[in-house]
Amino acid sequence: MDPILLILGFAAGLYMAWNIGANDVANGMASAVGAQAITLRQAVFIAGVLDFIGATFIGSHVTTTIRKNIVDPSFITDPHIMALGLLAALLAASFWVFFSTWSQLPVSTTHSVVGAMIGFGIIAGGTSVVRWWKVLGIVISWIISPFFASLLSFLLFQFIRRRILAQRERLKSALSWTPFFGSLAAFIIVFSLLLKTSLGSKLGFGFREALVVSLISAALLGIAGRLWVQHFILHRGEEGVEGIFRRLQVLTSCYVALAHGANDVANAMGPLAGIYIIYKTQAVSPQVPVPSFLLAIGGLGISIGVLTWGYKVIETLGTKVTALTNTRGFSVDFGTATCVLVASKLGLPVSTTHAAVGAIVGVGLARGLAAVDFRIVGKICLYWIITLPVSAGSCMILFQILKWIFPSAG
Repeated sequence: MDPILLILGFAAGLYMAWNIGANDVANGMASAVGAQAITLRQAVFIAGVLDFIGATFIGSHVTTTIRKNIVDPSFITDPHIMALGLLAALLAASFWVFFSTWSQLPVSTTHSVVGAMIGFGIIAGGTSVVRWWKVLGIVISWIISPFFASLLSFLLFQFIRRRILAQRERLKSALSWTPFFGSLAAFIIVFSLLLKTSLGSKLGFGFREALVVSLISAALLGIAGRLWVQHFILHRGEEGVEGIFRRLQVLTSCYVALAHGANDVANAMGPLAGIYIIYKTQAVSPQVPVPSFLLAIGGLGISIGVLTWGYKVIETLGTKVTALTNTRGFSVDFGTATCVLVASKLGLPVSTTHAAVGAIVGVGLARGLAAVDFRIVGKICLYWIITLPVSAGSCMILFQILKWIFPSAG
């Protein structure tokens, strides 16, 4: 394998990581910025740090050569062809995510890579090598993810509005419910980080251990939350209600950023790891280890993307879809995190981006149809629909160009 291919692979992997940070930071931080829980500058800084930590220390050290096994790897055994395909997929997905970020619209970086791999599979081995039932699962996820997250955030905000915001003594009601919401948020966060994750595996945690630690964490945060509210918020009057949820929202937003770095670093580093292993072994392996230094490179690329261009999509989700307050923003983050946790543990193919958009729409609908800008939502959905074909088509073109530049030695 030509060493230049490896160099291009590192450049493409870093570029993809940068694009992931620029586009996907909005998943966790848009609602916090829109609700003015934190400033835009604070959001990109916090997300940049947490994305790096998540990617470097919690990111998976094992990935599949063909992302999500969309293409049957047994049909593509030539290491040179596989390396070219992985490079073409990285570039194609990167270009699409870059264009979407420039347009200030959120797309799924996972689906961008998957679409590119579909294009590679078709041009390298024909339509029969693509596992179309898995593609169908992704298409179905376009409905499942936003609908489920929308329903969760809608129901949660309606509960908050009836039990707290509509009460005569709002602050007393908020004080009563704060331990519950704090405990619930802590449980979702800790359980997400420990159950069936690389972090949980490193700690040797199974379902029972993850559940026990999550319940203990939830109980401790609930107790601490009540003491904190009594000490710091009680004297602030009715403004204290939004103040309570402002702190809870920052907590959930930070979790989404941390989980994003851990989960999505594989979109950039998975294909790069495949190229790296092919260069070292001159063979194709379905499962490849991702060295720690690649996770660090991916984390660095994601954090730079967050810090330099992350504001573009944050502005769209945080301010243009619907107006957000701290109670609404907490409902959005909780709906997003819960949707991704439940679906991923059930093995359903969901996108954090789609879940985040659905959650924002759900909170908006709680105030009526007029509260949601469906023109923006429609444009976002259009970008979701064309992600697979655009990524696939551009990967085909790039693969042919790379084959012409780097002909097989055989």
